[in-house]
Amino acid sequence: MRHNSWVEYPLTPSTSTQGSLLVAVPLLDEPTFHRSVVYILQHTNEGALGLVINRPTTQEHVRGLDPWMHHLSFPQVVFDGGPVMSNTLIAVAARAFTAHDEGCAPLDHGLCTVDLTLVPDELAEGLTDLRVFRGYSGWGAGQLEDELEEGSWLVMPYRNGDVFSKDPQGVWRHVLRRAGGPKALLANAPDALSWN
Repeated sequence: MRHNSWVEYPLTPSTSTQGSLLVAVPLLDEPTFHRSVVYILQHTNEGALGLVINRPTTQEHVRGLDPWMHHLSFPQVVFDGGPVMSNTLIAVAARAFTAHDEGCAPLDHGLCTVDLTLVPDELAEGLTDLRVFRGYSGWGAGQLEDELEEGSWLVMPYRNGDVFSKDPQGVWRHVLRRAGGPKALLANAPDALSWN
């Protein structure tokens, strides 16, 4: 990954990005994360774990997940959460209540991870949005901090609804534009930087 002198570094390496969005800068040369937006579920000294929130797949059917599929937010497909453990499903929901509920482990911003082994009717009434991700994005100890120092990611605040956007392919540009200033200009970068 390249160092980009024009990228601001809003975090020190010891600061957690948990509950924030990581937005890939246009020059990130890792194809897996090109123009991705990652919601960080957990970030400690031992590493970080997040979900790419702007990569819907065409997968409308997952064996064993049928009872949950009609509860999914639009588009009602499974999302590609990242390159790690692609045989794992992680469900994230927004809750209509604040109390902890069995089967819904709390995250930041009123979100929770959902136990997909439960019958949806036992839990779905308390959920306002639901997204299922295949795989996740993971970093070992110090790895994400190194990538932040290299300028591969911008750390942006999460806003309610980002995970459940009805226009997931537009999330990358939308998050950059709402930042304003120089960061907003990055949203206009062409897909192929050789066009400049």
